[in-house]
Amino acid sequence: MSASDDPRRVHFQSPEYLVDRLDAIAELFDKDRTDLLVEAIREYIEDTADSETFQELVATKYYDDQLEFETVKQLVGAETAQRLRLLKADLEDEPLDLAAPDDVDVYDGDATAVDTAADDER
Repeated sequence: MSASDDPRRVHFQSPEYLVDRLDAIAELFDKDRTDLLVEAIREYIEDTADSETFQELVATKYYDDQLEFETVKQLVGAETAQRLRLLKADLEDEPLDLAAPDDVDVYDGDATAVDTAADDER
């Protein structure tokens, strides 16, 4: 078990009927209430993190400097976070100061014209 997997005590308020239902399910499956809660939280986090809406929200907040990279990594995983970091760097870069292309005949006058009207009739 890694340090991040070490159990951490959490106290929260819940409606009594939810706790009663959870206890009934735990008894039915012969499981501990905590195990069911951890499983439900894990599934919720995975489903949420996979949603397009969530991914877009994380990206927007990261691009607007409302989220740090480490937080983004926790929310969407290392690979997606790295992709967002690269995209953010691209967005923040200044456009390249390139001169307009010269009007050069790259075909040396040997360009072949194609009649697309014949293709459209087929």
